[in-house]
Order: sequence, then C-alpha cells, then structure tokens
Amino acid sequence: MSNNYLADNLGPVQEELTCTELTVTGSIPDYLDGRYLRIGPNPIRPADPATYHWFLGDGMVHGVRLSAGMAQWYRNRYVRSGEVAAALGERPRPGPVHARFDLSANTNVIGHAGRTLALIEAGPRPYELTDELDTVGPCDFGGTLRGGYTAHPHRDPATGELHALSYYWGWGNKVEYSVVATDGRVRRRVDIEVNGAPMIHDFSLTENYVVIYDLPVTFNIDAALRAMPWPLRVPAKATMRPIIGKRRIPEALSAAMARSSGGGASYSAASFPYRWDPDYPARVGVLPRTGGTGDVRWYDVEPCYVFHPLNAYEDGEQIILDVVRHPKCFATDVQGPNEGPPTLDRWTIDRSAGKVLEERIDSRGQEFPRIDERLTGRRHRYGYSVGVGTQADESRVIKHDLIAGTVTDHDLGSGSQASEFVMVPRHASTAEDDGVLMGYVYRRADARSDLVLLDAATLETVAEIRLPARVPQGFHGNWLPTI
Repeated sequence: MSNNYLADNLGPVQEELTCTELTVTGSIPDYLDGRYLRIGPNPIRPADPATYHWFLGDGMVHGVRLSAGMAQWYRNRYVRSGEVAAALGERPRPGPVHARFDLSANTNVIGHAGRTLALIEAGPRPYELTDELDTVGPCDFGGTLRGGYTAHPHRDPATGELHALSYYWGWGNKVEYSVVATDGRVRRRVDIEVNGAPMIHDFSLTENYVVIYDLPVTFNIDAALRAMPWPLRVPAKATMRPIIGKRRIPEALSAAMARSSGGGASYSAASFPYRWDPDYPARVGVLPRTGGTGDVRWYDVEPCYVFHPLNAYEDGEQIILDVVRHPKCFATDVQGPNEGPPTLDRWTIDRSAGKVLEERIDSRGQEFPRIDERLTGRRHRYGYSVGVGTQADESRVIKHDLIAGTVTDHDLGSGSQASEFVMVPRHASTAEDDGVLMGYVYRRADARSDLVLLDAATLETVAEIRLPARVPQGFHGNWLPTI
C-alpha cells in the first residue's frame, strides 16, 4: 500500500552529512550572518505505508551557515530522543522528560536566550541543539517549564520575550499560556479553560492580547486506545472517557497510558489521537496579556481548522486575524492534513458587537504563511506563503500586499517544490519588505534541494545554494542570526 507522506519529497533521507564546499549561483548578501535551520519528520526506522502518520516521524534538522557573502556549511542531523539514540547505537542524552513523552522534536526550530531549540507540541519538551545541530538533550528552561511546550512560540519584537500557548491531553480542559523571558526562564503562566482537549497548533499575539484557536480537532479516546493491546482497551476506555478533556490526569497515569499504548517508533496513525469532531464548537478566545484565567472572552466562528495564522493586530475595538483556513482536518484522511484547499482568510473580531466577520483574501491553496517578524502583533502590509495542491501550485512563492490588495507570485520552475520561506530584513530599521526570503526548494529532476534566496520586495532570485542532498518537505524553520 502506498502512502503519500512517504513518497517523492516527503520520503525520509537516511544519511547525516556535513558539507563545507557549496556551489552558489548569484550573490549572497553580506548582511546575512547566521544559520538558516528547518526541521521535519524523518523516520529513522522503517515505516509501514499502510499506517504511517506524517506528524510522527523522527525530527531531522537541516541547516546552512551563511557569513561574509559565503555559504560555509550544510548539515543535517537527527534530533536524538531516546528512541533515535538507541537506533543509532548511541547513549541517551540526559534531560528532564515530561510524562515519559520523549519524542524526537520534528516541528519547529528556533533560537532563544543563546539556545538552539527543536520544538514539538502536545506534551513533549523541546530538545536543545548545539550550533552545529548536535543534540544536547531535553530542555525545561532551567527547571521552570512544568509540562510540555508548543511548536509555535511567538517573540514579542518589543521585549524579546517568547510567548507560547501549549496543550496536552492530560491537562483536562485546560491549555497554558506562558512567557519565557530573555534569560530563558518561564516568568509567567496562565491556565485557560477550553471546551475539551483540542489540538492547538498555533495561536496569535497582538500588542495587548493573546488569541486562542479552540477549533474542532480534538483528542479522540477511541483513536488513542487503538494502539493499546486489545485486552486493556475496555477498562482503559471506561477509566479515561469520563475524564479526558474534563479534568487533569495525574502524570503517572498518563505516562502509564503512553507506555501501554505501544509507544516506540511505530509512526502509526493509530498513535496519533486527534480527530475532527463535528460536535465541538468552533471559537476563538481573546485573553488580555496581563489577564488571568477568568478574563478570556470567546467568539464563535464557522467550523474549520487553523494550523497557522499569518499575523494579528489591533485596530481600535477590532482585532484583525489573518489565517490560513482548512475547511476540515483529520475527518476522513487521518494520516495528514488533506481535506480541502487551505485558503488565506481574514477574521475581524468586533469586540463591541461580540462577533467575528470572516472574509476570503485568496482562495488558492496555500500554507506556511510568514511575515517580517519585526511586526509580530502589529499592523502588517505584506505576507508570504507557498502554494499547495498540484505540482504546479507547489512551485509558487506568494507575496500578498494586504493594503493594495494585490498578489505577486514567483514560480520556482517546473519540477520544483517550495517549502516554507522566511523573511529576513536587511537591517533592524529597514522597510517591511527590504530583505530576502529564504527557503529550501526541491528539484525533482536531480532529486536534490537548493537553499533559495529571493528579494522580498520583487520576488526576484538573489542567490541559490546547491545542497549535496535532498531536504524532505518538512515543517518549520527560522533564520538564527549570529549574536
């Protein structure tokens, strides 16, 4: 049986490489001094095509170091969780694991407080990496992270602090808003009550508010227990159904459930317990950043799922949310998000009227939206995304001018596939689109990848760095400047 998430550029690569001789076409701007890192799922053990879930592959980080107008190295490294270290015949990396959820982080990679962190969501903790992408071990922010963490923190450009909204099925009907200070320690946390146990992949931050997407992809007890040996399923269901999404589960009990469900590197969709729930109310919540548990105000929206907002900002009594909207997710295709084209939409929360106006900005399939992150939580003009759908769609990098209402495309060429593109400004005080976009591009004809730099204003090619290997279509990455 075939599985699209193990085929073409979604298939894993097995070899870890270090290459210091990279061919460059064009000119790398000399203001780029740092590392472009991106991560994605890359199963280290054989995966069964009949059951493999894209989100569960072991994490592999791919990085390119740029400095002085040169590409100094390319590296790719597995994130060495206990399972990955064992598969490689290596010692486990020491560190604090939450509720025995020691998964190889595969979703995002960021820099904060001098650390390079590989991130995953739904219970596990981040993994710290060296500058050369070797694994240090799990990270709990100096003992201040009490549970798991998110894959999508947002840095406030005014303070440099890292804001997060984290979820874990063992927390009952609570998710956690937290702030990690510039010293790398959690300085604030707030429990937020939701309608059950939703999967909240991302959230939005404005200057004064946190926006929570409480949408109908939720923890499904039947799916969670499907990986458990059948004699244990009935008593486990009787025990867990009355409390899942209702009250906090003791960590020892949730850890025991994880152990008995099979665990390990099966990568099976049966181990991914989140499903579309048509009976779950779709809504967004607004929490003042200085507020507490009881200060969230909720607004109904049409049922859908949002993996990634582009940005959010305040406009008087309104909060503007630009989001990539999926009509459904994990309703019929449980191995990955593939149930209707994701579109770029604008949701305007009218706090005076208590309503949300939903509008379509661009109906074409697209994902991985990014902005100039100096404007996180502030009014933005430009947004960038990549096309999804057919192979022709996947070769597009898209620029939205949200004030002029125009869209510009850059076609990377026949047989090319774009990953997420990140905007890097030329200088701290430069204009919003004065800089470069950078992202990995797969070239099918050669079965390899390039790091491509585009002018953020014109989308013209600035430089292409030829890589010695293929970078599988993964999830998220960032530019980590040298400090």
